[in-house]
Amino acid sequence: MTAPLGRIVIYTKKIEQMAEFYSKNFGFSFCRTEGDRIFELQPQTTGVSILLHPASAKQKEGQVLVKLVFDVEDVPAFCEAAIGNGLKFGKIHQADGYEFANAKDPSGNSVQVSSRAFVPR
Repeated sequence: MTAPLGRIVIYTKKIEQMAEFYSKNFGFSFCRTEGDRIFELQPQTTGVSILLHPASAKQKEGQVLVKLVFDVEDVPAFCEAAIGNGLKFGKIHQADGYEFANAKDPSGNSVQVSSRAFVPR
């Protein structure tokens, strides 16, 4: 039996800022069904949807054990373009034939852009 990954849920107290962040920087479109407290961010082409779920008062934001990785062919070009959206990535790292760089979303969650998916295996 198989079950493909369909969605990732992020608990946040900053729904609007998070929706704007993922829309502006990674091309997600967002929608919200009337009466639903969850914001759904859908990828423009292929990929997994992100559901933004309101965090309870006791939930801590800023997951450190999970990182969202976005596949980009040209990491330096993507990082440079992201500056125009107000997103600053850290140092670009070299690893086994690909590059990656890290940043944080408005709730403090780790995000990464990586060219790993484009390396022939």
